[in-house]
Amino acid sequence: MFSDDDFAVLMKELDQPQIDGWEFFTESHGVTIYRLYNEESGLYEYKIYGTLSDVLPEISADVYMDLEYRKVWDSYAKELYEREENGKKVIYWNVNYPWPMSNRDYVYKREMRELEHNGNKVWIVMAESVECSNIPEKSGVIRVDDYKQSCVLTTDGKQGSKAFMRYYDNPKGMIPTWLINWGAKTGVPSFLTMMQEACRGYPKYLESRNSS
Repeated sequence: MFSDDDFAVLMKELDQPQIDGWEFFTESHGVTIYRLYNEESGLYEYKIYGTLSDVLPEISADVYMDLEYRKVWDSYAKELYEREENGKKVIYWNVNYPWPMSNRDYVYKREMRELEHNGNKVWIVMAESVECSNIPEKSGVIRVDDYKQSCVLTTDGKQGSKAFMRYYDNPKGMIPTWLINWGAKTGVPSFLTMMQEACRGYPKYLESRNSS
């Protein structure tokens, strides 16, 4: 699905943030964000560096990959499932947008690899939008067809996770640039906070799921 080189490029971010040409955007709650302007779309791609201080990276990776659990802790996930199309797995994701904006939906491929770097385990997840005629667009929902996201997780050397994310999507529609920028500035740190809470609650969730 993705090449070895794609994963190797992401691995470099653990040693030294690769931010040549990137603009510092914001820093809050231990999360630092850089951005890169996309001439074609007029939007930005983002690189996010942070830590989940009390969550082990293997738990973080499991939570990141668990679509059923995502529907429990992420109130923006209206619909989320994985299915097989032409022998390949794709994910459908319908995202709640605040009124009066239309929801967005995504169809994308995803791959996780568990690797090793400097004696530590590293979990790398890559995702990218794909075309899928068997999942047609829905009335009143805008299909995002230019989306990519990567996530790298490893130990912070203590009891937590060191995290790196790279993110870009073009939500289309008439969304003002200031609103997109505000969403990036506030949404990313709040997502990581939500995910950290979800990681803390994951053992209990698994326990209740397995016992039901």
